[in-house]
Amino acid sequence: MEERQALLAFGALSQETRLRILRLLVVAGPGGVAAGLIAEQVGVSASNVSFHIKELERAGLVSARRESRSILYSVDIEALNGLVRFMMEDCCAGQTGICRDATLAACDAKPLS
Repeated sequence: MEERQALLAFGALSQETRLRILRLLVVAGPGGVAAGLIAEQVGVSASNVSFHIKELERAGLVSARRESRSILYSVDIEALNGLVRFMMEDCCAGQTGICRDATLAACDAKPLS
């Protein structure tokens, strides 16, 4: 991931509602979630969700697909992994075991709420 793309992603994630949306989409997995359900789960209006989703899409973290009459949004796992790799690239002065332990701990953590 290039620095410019990382800055866009971090900028998008620096807002509370967008961070909540992304975390919801991570939990939902590749099946995605409809905008109405996102709004309900995050506690904002549908128009508000639309605004925030556009920012996450612009940052390359979220994608949309049409399914019947609904648009489903899902996290772009590769982009999210790229962001993590960008941050961890020079991790711990080359002591890769430390970074691996941090990654495993994050995956073993309690479910998102």
